[in-house]
Amino acid sequence: QVQLVESGGGLVQAGGSLSLSCAASGRTFSIHAMGWFRQAPGKEREFVAAMSWSGDITNYANSVKGRFTISRDNVKNTVYLQMNSLKPEDTAVYYCNLDTDYSDSYWGQGTQVTVSS
Repeated sequence: QVQLVESGGGLVQAGGSLSLSCAASGRTFSIHAMGWFRQAPGKEREFVAAMSWSGDITNYANSVKGRFTISRDNVKNTVYLQMNSLKPEDTAVYYCNLDTDYSDSYWGQGTQVTVSS
């Protein structure tokens, strides 16, 4: 089992920045990739960014490219999401996701990000 604990959400004005973090614990020896998804009210959960645990592959949704940066700390088993130039449409609950080498997938509890106009 893997446990994910997210932190860093909050309220920010448009154009501002926030940083999210997600710490993994438990069976972390088999991490394949970690990433972030988000879900706005009344909408489907959507992909935001992901990174292979080796660090050689990163992917971003087109809507956040150039504004968000995903990074990780292998020692702390933590993934980060630096969000700059935030827009009201970035408002959502952000969920951390972890995929293992055995195709298991785990989710964090979610953290609210609200961007005011």
